[in-house]
Amino acid sequence: MESTGETVRQEMDGSRTVYDEVDVTGDRVERLMTEIFTEHWAAVTVGPIIEGAAWEIRFTAPPRVTVLDGYLTVDTGPWHFHLCVNTHRGAPAELAKLRRVARAAFFQSEGGTCAPGSWGLRLWNGREEQMVTVYFPNPFFSDDFERLSEPRWDRTALWKDLRRRYGGAGAA
Repeated sequence: MESTGETVRQEMDGSRTVYDEVDVTGDRVERLMTEIFTEHWAAVTVGPIIEGAAWEIRFTAPPRVTVLDGYLTVDTGPWHFHLCVNTHRGAPAELAKLRRVARAAFFQSEGGTCAPGSWGLRLWNGREEQMVTVYFPNPFFSDDFERLSEPRWDRTALWKDLRRRYGGAGAA
């Protein structure tokens, strides 16, 4: 799999985010998101992160993950969410194209107000609206979100591995 390029964005809060674009054709995004939610659910925090609202959801048990008509469903029992990660035939073609992931990028942010940095994956639909952000373990914080006295860079291993395998930084 190949990266489609790297972009840098200077955010309004002073942080800098480097996006490493992922090719969204085929079933790449479906496979990536299925792996995240079936194998790495305990390590990630997920939700839409937009100006004025941050949904930072952690899983306490493995969610049930299914795919039907292009929609990945992540179901915890009491609640669930859907992401259109592949071809959707249940709507007119133009609408289906808007719903599907049109852009995916691994990212690393530096600076800002909440943390010295963050490592994640973000998905956008065909209207360029954010669908979800996945945050990976942060070297500046423990699993309980307590600030560490010294960064633990080994905590970026999952982000680096998925980025390498699914589309960024020399994906094969």
